[in-house]
Amino acid sequence: MKTFLALYMAPVESFAEWMKMPPEQQKSGMEAWTTWMQEHERSFVEEGAQLGTTTRVTAEGVSDVKNEIGGYSIVQAASAKDAVKIFDDSPHLQMSGAWVELMECLPMPSP
Repeated sequence: MKTFLALYMAPVESFAEWMKMPPEQQKSGMEAWTTWMQEHERSFVEEGAQLGTTTRVTAEGVSDVKNEIGGYSIVQAASAKDAVKIFDDSPHLQMSGAWVELMECLPMPSP
């Protein structure tokens, strides 16, 4: 099995809209998320988490920035095609302009 990092992406404005939704609508969305996670639980190495504010650290200094990453998960699948299938019915894709980015986690090279 291969391991993949899944990043839950959407425009910054879409995440802001989600936070303004009435609590009952947010609850409904989270129930759909929980059901989807349970349906695919064998694929998840780590359920992951929502992500908060971003601090960028560079050689020139530190700054607060905004990005389009709302959360992450780590999944396992036989191939990238199989990893994509896990997210075909993800509730995250119901958010305006949302997408999921998948990247295979490769082993660190030996020294």
